[in-house]
Amino acid sequence: MKFSESLKKNSHFQNVYKNGKSYANRFFVMYVLVNNLEKNRLGISVSKKVGNSVVRHHITRLIREAYRLQEERFCCGLDLIVIARVSAKNVTYDQTKQGILHLGKVHHILKEKEIV
Repeated sequence: MKFSESLKKNSHFQNVYKNGKSYANRFFVMYVLVNNLEKNRLGISVSKKVGNSVVRHHITRLIREAYRLQEERFCCGLDLIVIARVSAKNVTYDQTKQGILHLGKVHHILKEKEIV
C-alpha cells in the first residue's frame, strides 16, 4: 500500500523550508511540515557538493528505498524533505535506514508500535 508521493515543485520545497521544522544527524537533514492531506510527500535533495551524478543518484535511491520500506511507521499528512550532507557520500543502506528513522524519532513523527 502506497502512502506517499514525491514532492516535486520548487514552490512546495520552498514552503517546507520556510515553514517547516528541521533536525539533522550525521548524514541527513530532515524538514517536516504538516500538509493536511491523507498522505506523505517526500522530497529528496542531494547537492553537487556530495559527488558526481552517479553518487547523487545512488544516495537518492537509498533514501527513497529506506523511506519506502519504513513508511508505515511514519504518521500521515506530512511533507518531508531529506537533504543529504557531504558525509553521506559513502553511506550504506543500513546507515541510511537508521538515519531516516533517527530523524523520525527526533521529529516525533513515528507511530507508536502496535502491541500484537
